[in-house]
Order: sequence, then structure tokens, then C-alpha cells
Amino acid sequence: MPGLFSVKTPPNAMPLRVLIAATENGAGGTRRPPSPSPSVSRTKPTKKTPDKSGIDEYSLENSDLGPFLLKLARDTIASGDNPNKALDYAIRASKSFKRCSGPGLELAMSLLFEEAVPVLERSIDVTDDALAKFSGCMQLGDTYSMMGRLDRSIRCYESGLRIQIEALGDSDPRVAETCRYLAEAHVQAMQLDEAENLCKRTLEIHKEHSAPASLEEAADRRLMALVCEAKGDYESALEHLVLSSMSMIANGQENEVAAIDVSIGNIYLSLGRFDEAIFAYQKALTVFKSTKGESHPSVASVFIRLADLYHKTGKLRESKSYCENALRIYAKPVPGTTSEGIASGLTEVSAIYESLDEIEEALRLLEKAVKLLEDTPGNRSTIAGIEAQMGVMFYMVGRYGDARISFENAVAKLRASGESKSAFFGIVLNQMGLASVQLYRIDEAIELFEEARKILEQECGPCHLETLGVYSNLAATYDAIGRVEDAIEILEYILKMREE
Repeated sequence: MPGLFSVKTPPNAMPLRVLIAATENGAGGTRRPPSPSPSVSRTKPTKKTPDKSGIDEYSLENSDLGPFLLKLARDTIASGDNPNKALDYAIRASKSFKRCSGPGLELAMSLLFEEAVPVLERSIDVTDDALAKFSGCMQLGDTYSMMGRLDRSIRCYESGLRIQIEALGDSDPRVAETCRYLAEAHVQAMQLDEAENLCKRTLEIHKEHSAPASLEEAADRRLMALVCEAKGDYESALEHLVLSSMSMIANGQENEVAAIDVSIGNIYLSLGRFDEAIFAYQKALTVFKSTKGESHPSVASVFIRLADLYHKTGKLRESKSYCENALRIYAKPVPGTTSEGIASGLTEVSAIYESLDEIEEALRLLEKAVKLLEDTPGNRSTIAGIEAQMGVMFYMVGRYGDARISFENAVAKLRASGESKSAFFGIVLNQMGLASVQLYRIDEAIELFEEARKILEQECGPCHLETLGVYSNLAATYDAIGRVEDAIEILEYILKMREE
């Protein structure tokens, strides 16, 4: 969480890259959109709220402390004596819940987060101290993020940013840190225009206050590159990555340079500049092997990138060999490897096996990835993405019942995560509708297509290929149940849109 006062952004770790599915612009077809490269992730900064309660920070790892602090916060609010103290207790309770969450505690932690939210909200409302309000908004945003409610999380961060700007002005370096933090949240939500504007603002502030080629500017450019890549602007992404790499070299950050080289390789791969991509990947691979060891997950991630490259260039034997090398590393993870990191790698390898028409192996890897990820609120969106991809594979091999179940599970998790208005949610609804058609559940399919149409019209616009694909599916379904006039009306609209 950024602080109202000075805070450093921690080293960037590889984010979980989930390959999601989308529908082709015709009924029944499927495809996968390109996934942004892992150049930046949203990691939680280590800034601590100023100590007001006298409770040692390390004691937050005591599993009994969270409920105790939550009770203190409630009692303090009820007394009305010290709203700032109540907010501090609530923030520390939320931190303690996060510290203590782990295998076997997921449900309990989820319930405690739900319980902490109203206390944090009330504590923010009753305090007039700007620092306390800012800290409370950012901690509440982090809490919502841990609950998988990214939409509410972003609103809290935006409130915190407004409070910080009122207190410090809009060009303070501390404001830049919060802008970057909020930009990372927008990237997670695929709200790329908002993320890009915040990145530009952050760069402008750091250029004003930091030395040339600073680490802060390098971090800003990595995030901007991720946004540009996700928007398909590969040349701009490459420019930002090269400038970021130069800054990291100037500051002696060898491992960070290697991570950027991987991202540069991804851009070259997207541009079809395969020789340059291989050079960038091999350069990163040499550094990771020498600094982290032959069996480090970073090495496995480069193997996956090389496997993807060789698959795209038709060298299928080399591609499969690199996949097997990566899987060997994930089978015997070194200490410190996270289950999320392994799940990410398995998901990416699965996508390559799918492209090699080894669907059963691809499904096996996705099922293993889901098992590695605990079904906590913070992981629901990630698991939903994997389940949606499993649904696509089941559909491809004619296992329509399994496909519908996978899509249904994904839809339920996305609804619970507050993502029921996103374009991805609309795409999953459309695919679930296709599976329902194959199972002759026509009324269900119509409901799914109609909901998908409303969402995609709002998020993508009526002329977007995804939206037109849903129109086609809906027209075909209307025709199947005898609503011929409705079907003709939709088809005429589609024809008009395509002509325009």
C-alpha cells in the first residue's frame, strides 16, 4: 500500500498470466487473444502505517490478533472517543488477517475480511485526519483486493489518491507512487486507458523530481510498456522497455535487466522478429541460470517463452522439448517457489500443448493449476480464467457437458468477484451459451446470449467483433425457436454493421 509519505516500489515479480478464451466473430468458433507479457506485476509495497497502537508489527502474525484488533476497533468506534485510534486498529486487523491467511484458513480469513470491511469504512468516515483517511482508504482497497473485489478496490484507491492530492498537491513524488499503484490495479482490471493516463502522470512527476534514468522512472516505463503491449501498440512498448533497461543497467540491477529482456523478447515475438526475440530470451536465460540457478522458476519461464517462439516458427520438436524442460522444473520446485507461480507456468505450457493438438495433456495441466490455487476470494478471477479455458478445450473435443460445467463455474466466480460487467465476463457467457445450445438447453442459451449482448454492447460497443459474434449466436437461437422476425432484425443489423 502506498504511503501518504515517501514509499519505494518493491522489486517486481512475475504476475500470473492466465490465457483466457474469446469467441470468434462467427457462431461456435473459438480463439485466444494475446496475453500481455509479464513485465510488471502489482506487488504490495511494504510501507507501514505509522505506529499508533503500540503493538509490534511482527506480532501481526499471531492468528488471534486480527479478531482482537477488530473488536478493539468496534469498541473504540462505539465509544466515539478516538476515531483515529479506531481506524488504526481496523487497519492493523486487516493486515493481521492477510499475514495469517494460508492453507486451511481460507474460509475463516474470507469471513474475517468481510467483517473487517464495515469497521474500516466506519473508521474512515469518523476521522478528520488526512493521513489516517488516506491510510484507511488504501488499506480498505487492499482488503477488497484480497477478497477478489477489484472494482471496489479501485474505487478505494481513487478515494485515497484524491485525499493525498488535496494534502500534498498533484505533483508530489508520493502522489506518483499512488498513481502507479492505482494504474497497476487498472491493468489487472484491463482498464487500459485509465492505466495509461495514470502512467503518463507518474512519469511526468518522476521526471520533475528524480534524476535521469532513475529506478522510479524505470518502473514507470515497465508498467507503461505492459499497458502499450496489452493495447497492441508494440513499438511504443518496445521503446519504453529499452529505456527502462538502460536505467536498470545504469543502476546495476542485473536481474531486473534480465526480466526486462524477457519482456523485450515477447514484444519481438509479437512483431514477428524471431531472431531478435531468441537473442533477448537467451540473454535473459544466461543471467537467470548464473544468478538464480538452473532450477529456478525464472529459468522455466524463459523456457516457456522459447517453446512458444519455436512453436510459432514451426519447430515443433524444439518447442515440445522446452515445454518438457519447464515442466521438470515445476515438478521439483526450489524452496521459495509459490504455488501461484507454478500455476502460471502450467497454464502457459497448457496453451502450447493445446496449439500442438494435445488437448488431453493441456487439460491435465490446467486441472493441476486449478488444484494448486486455493479457492480464496483473491484467486477467484484467476481460477475463473483457467476454468473458462478448460471450457473452450472441452467444447473443442465435443465434451459439451463438461464445457458447460467449466463455464458455469467460471461465471459464478466472476460474479462473486464483482466482475459481472467486464468484457471477459460477457465472452464467457457467450461461450457458455454455445455449450448450452449443443446440449439443447435453448432457453438457457438465449438468456446467456442476451446478458452477454448487453455487457459487450456496453464494454466493447455494438460494432465490435465480439459483440457481433453474440448477435449472430442470438439470431441463430431465435430462429431455432421460431422467433424468425427477431432473428431477421438482428441479422439485418449485423449486415449493416459489417458493411459500414
